[in-house]
Amino acid sequence: MLSRAALVAVLSVACLVARSDTALLAEPAVVQAIQIQPATSPDPAASVVYICPMDPDVRSYKGGVCRRCGMNLVAGLPDPVEFHLDTRVLPASPEPRRPAVLQFFVHDPWKDRPVTTYNVVHEKFFHAFVVSEDLQFFEHGHPRLAADGMFQYPITFPKTGMYRVLSDFYPLGATPQLTTETVFVPGPSPDPVRLERDYSAKADRNMRVSMRTIPEQPTVGNRTQIRFMLDDGGLEKYLGAWGHMLAASEDLIDMMHEHPYRADGGPEVEFEVAFPRPQTYRIWIQFQRDGVVNTMHFDVPVVSQE
Repeated sequence: MLSRAALVAVLSVACLVARSDTALLAEPAVVQAIQIQPATSPDPAASVVYICPMDPDVRSYKGGVCRRCGMNLVAGLPDPVEFHLDTRVLPASPEPRRPAVLQFFVHDPWKDRPVTTYNVVHEKFFHAFVVSEDLQFFEHGHPRLAADGMFQYPITFPKTGMYRVLSDFYPLGATPQLTTETVFVPGPSPDPVRLERDYSAKADRNMRVSMRTIPEQPTVGNRTQIRFMLDDGGLEKYLGAWGHMLAASEDLIDMMHEHPYRADGGPEVEFEVAFPRPQTYRIWIQFQRDGVVNTMHFDVPVVSQE
């Protein structure tokens, strides 16, 4: 487990710049980007291949939507380029249990201009996952566009310490972006986290879920199937997908946002992930039933290949 000081050095966290007040700006009208599919199916001989921007391994000779995440398939993707994201917090020194605001400034990588147009990803322009240093606080929210290239999200941090923020957004004409940054709430840090294997069934507001992994012992770099079994039917799509999963290593260096690999609305939902390091990963899963979102977590140890 890395110390707080060592993790800060690894992450190269910049000092946060903030304004003095926490007033949210009004959200302007935003026009959703619409992708127009061809009237006829492409000729396979012409080598036109439609690809999912979020899951590039999903490909088709026909236009349509991704069978995994529901996004529109596109005819070719631009080369992946990382956009600049600056995450700030208002006020500059937030206090536990007091309202604060996260601000996200997106700039293009060529001329550092604010990015003003975005594709919708699972019904939203921006997804943010916030996790506390002790892995006890988890929030999946959707910042709103408040000005050119700037999104805002109101939040109340429950305690002092470090928080990791995974941002998921998709600038028009580019590829989907996943960026992780760090913010701090001044004060004492919690004790280092030591996770143990926890595959026990979990229950939330109106759902009980059990989990298994295939193989039983996940290994670094190999595909692991994560199968969730729901106690009953009634699963609904949440934000355009049959479920959302965030996997975070116990040192919070790795954060991965995933969608089901196999799901049909029945009581079994399967994800597939390749864990990058020998760590224990906390997995938060979100499923919806009767309009109610259920959030549960499991802990999965991952070992090195022999």
